Amino acid sequence: MRGLRAPEIIARLTPEQRLELETRLRKKIDLRLLPMIILMYIMNYIDRNNIAAAKLAGLPEDLHLDASANQFQTAISILFVGYLLMQIPSNLFLNKIGKPAIYLPACMMVWGVISAATAAVTNFGGLIAVRFFLGFVEAAYFPGCLYYLSYTRKELGLRTAMLYSGALISGAFSGLISAGITQNMNGVRGLGAWQWLFIIEGVVTVGISFIAFFVLPNFPRTTSWLTEEEKALAIWRLEEDIGEDDWIDSKHQSLWTGAEQAFADLKTWVLLVLLFGIVASGSVTNFFPAVVKTLGYNNVITLLLTCPPYVLCVIASFINAWHADRTGERYWHIVLSLVVALVAFILAAATTSLAPRYVAMMLMVPGVYCAFVVALAWISNTLPRPPAKRAAALALINAVSNASSIYASYMYQDWMAPRYVIAMSVNCGTIFMAMVAATVLRFMLVRLNRKLDQGVFVEGAINALPGEAAQHGFRFKV
Repeated sequence: MRGLRAPEIIARLTPEQRLELETRLRKKIDLRLLPMIILMYIMNYIDRNNIAAAKLAGLPEDLHLDASANQFQTAISILFVGYLLMQIPSNLFLNKIGKPAIYLPACMMVWGVISAATAAVTNFGGLIAVRFFLGFVEAAYFPGCLYYLSYTRKELGLRTAMLYSGALISGAFSGLISAGITQNMNGVRGLGAWQWLFIIEGVVTVGISFIAFFVLPNFPRTTSWLTEEEKALAIWRLEEDIGEDDWIDSKHQSLWTGAEQAFADLKTWVLLVLLFGIVASGSVTNFFPAVVKTLGYNNVITLLLTCPPYVLCVIASFINAWHADRTGERYWHIVLSLVVALVAFILAAATTSLAPRYVAMMLMVPGVYCAFVVALAWISNTLPRPPAKRAAALALINAVSNASSIYASYMYQDWMAPRYVIAMSVNCGTIFMAMVAATVLRFMLVRLNRKLDQGVFVEGAINALPGEAAQHGFRFKV
């Protein structure tokens, strides 16, 4: 075992040459990777959540959905059943093949076709089938992307925020697109506005997936457009950061060993509770047009009013993630954001006045998702290696945390408007649960770091040689 020694091709560089090469490498990867995965995630989120806008564009009436039987809520929930089932197998498969530049666009192409096919459904059964398979295929993307981000721990928070900004930007653009289609395309060629919504957005998704095949990189070892020197540095940066090599080849990736390691690590379960609490409270975004509709405006203005909270959210989450990366701190960047969300949910449940309610809507989305993007980076910071373990943990946590969306749809029924007291109260409870989990994790990591300070080998502080954590300076981010 080489220990923590740079390969010859990197060791011979002067510090200035190393810095110059690293800067060039990072820019090269950022330019090829980030714009495309953000665009792909915008479409992932739009195709998943456009049913909320379709509700305002006539879908329940055209499909004769029974409101008393909660059929619309069931159509939303069923997507997350498929979404939950596929995440862990998908990430373990991606880890095994090591070709995200082929796998992720292929999945995108399939979900785009399924999304567009939603326009052809004529009854509740057809809608349920399409939504289930849409969730099944979409499940590959987000946990796969989180695993795919081959950056050092200090770079990861901002890049994770940039990835998730795709979901937030989609929240803003989706309202604008839906308003335009609802206003101008209802009845065109005999199709309803909701049908055009699915067709247009599904076709755009398929088109982007074709482009992604030619743009996205793979892992450092399997990316053809990096030079040998750049590949060596890309691999060494990750090894130097935490003390162990990252993805090597498919022979080194045991599917089940990675899953077993993730399940056996107590930190995985604390992180799962943390993310579940945040995502459960964030499920309000699945029904945001309906929540904003309670302000009393018409459908088009309602869709336009859904945009500003997401715009504010993108700005705030970038600032929060950038500062978390810059300082290396995670806990307070999560907890203080959750306090803002907690206040917003209490305000939404406590009043029916227009101005305070819209203020609450402006704050609840940024409050939840500023915490969420930092918490996502905290997963990879806390469970960095081996890659198979990280892949399984990311998928498990993302899958279980999204299980909250299965029950959440039944808390936003029309008769519960305008205050949605049950939903807002549950959201407050899940936020408090997330704060407790963050506090527990912080105490655990501080204790482990103290052991590392003493030179004690810690399982999970993965290094090339026993005891080398203290010498090399690896510490868990708190």
